[in-house]
Amino acid sequence: MVAPALLTNACSLLALGTAHRIGRVIDTTRNVTAARAALAADHPEFIRYSRRLDQLQTRGKLLVMALRNFYTALGAFAASALTAIMGSALAAYDLQKSFHVAAAIGLAVGALAVWTLVVGCILMVRETRLAIQGMNEDIELARLPKDD
Repeated sequence: MVAPALLTNACSLLALGTAHRIGRVIDTTRNVTAARAALAADHPEFIRYSRRLDQLQTRGKLLVMALRNFYTALGAFAASALTAIMGSALAAYDLQKSFHVAAAIGLAVGALAVWTLVVGCILMVRETRLAIQGMNEDIELARLPKDD
């Protein structure tokens, strides 16, 4: 009973953080789009901004997939907790066959929850790598001498 409740809370926090990161990607995309729009298509920086937009699009897709996984895990952990409560009630009334069915369902739903949580975390690691790569490219771009 306690584990699904704690993992439900963890999934909620991960979903909240992921949603925040999606907002940051949207803001950055708007800024990069505006900066690129101010350049001519043959300007050397135009290609860099275009690559950055591709990277931001990939990050956005990873974040949405991670968020979907975290929400799935959240719902599955909640369902697992409810199944555990129902299983306890069935055991109290000595309904062994029903209890075993509830236990099997709870195990399957709990396994789904853990799997989607792990997949969501893997996606977040991939997105974080892209974010750091983009940050490093931005730093290198800022270090280049400005043409006046």
